[in-house]
Amino acid sequence: MDVGVLAVAGPGRAADTARRLEALGLHTLLFPDSQNLAPEVWGQLMLAAKATERIRLGPGVSNSITRDAAVTASAALALQVESGGRAVLGIGRGDSSVQRIGRREDPVASFERYLTAVQAYLAGEAVDRDGFASRLEWYEHAKVAKVPVEVAATGRKVIEVAARRADAVCLAAGADPEYLGSVLEHARDAARAAGRTLRYGAFVNAVIHDDVAVARDAVRGSAASFARFSAFRGSDLARLPAPLAAAARWLRENYDMREHTRTGVPHTAGISDEFVDWFAIAGPVDVARERFGRLAALGLDFCYVIPGSAGMPRDVAVTSLVRLGQEIVPAVANA
Repeated sequence: MDVGVLAVAGPGRAADTARRLEALGLHTLLFPDSQNLAPEVWGQLMLAAKATERIRLGPGVSNSITRDAAVTASAALALQVESGGRAVLGIGRGDSSVQRIGRREDPVASFERYLTAVQAYLAGEAVDRDGFASRLEWYEHAKVAKVPVEVAATGRKVIEVAARRADAVCLAAGADPEYLGSVLEHARDAARAAGRTLRYGAFVNAVIHDDVAVARDAVRGSAASFARFSAFRGSDLARLPAPLAAAARWLRENYDMREHTRTGVPHTAGISDEFVDWFAIAGPVDVARERFGRLAALGLDFCYVIPGSAGMPRDVAVTSLVRLGQEIVPAVANA
């Protein structure tokens, strides 16, 4: 199982962040595509590409609201060229990036149409845009492999869209092996029904620290943010396992997007230590190694670690990333 990181690099830090994470042995580096909260993602990824040689790079994740399909495909193809074939395109229906411009996440049917168009552009095909045959006209000069498209998915319907249209699905369903395994099995069933072969991954909120209380507090904010995806409108909370259903009900009523991803804020008061231990990975390296090993045993091809929350102590974040690279990546490399 490959291990990557979804990291936020402040202005002027993209290249250095990428170099450091590549040196730690991480397989993939994602930067968030959330224009009001972080620097513009494709420019940051280009800087990262020029500063590295091996690590895969992409947005974690882009969306179908703020960017036209042709713009997204062209940006991803350009990154593929400039990185020497190391680009990956993560796409979802929208979260903080669309909320910060007063919009809501894309409906599932609209998202599938967008995804279909992006895939066509990336394959050099024409896309019907109101009667106009639109294509990336510079595609023939790129001379690179097609950029793989990975859909970030939580609910059953989006997972099924990914099975039909994407090259990979990255599940945002927490790190409990039993529940994540059931979600993964649905993704595999959907891919079989579509007659397609996918790669499978998962987003994992994780902080490695010898003091369990410190690790829990550091990961609590990001765990709340990812658990909230299960509380989106249309989600049937009755289908969820009890720990996630309770958290989703709380977050549906109390989550404050002004404090998005932050730890130690009012809406994290409803995110108990027990839930953090169930949904995320928090604690010493031996605990983390065992938990990541159980995820690898599910047959995941990759996981993307969300290495804590906004507002966590910097030394905790740095220590956790170093241990992730030195202790966890080698342990699951051949799993």
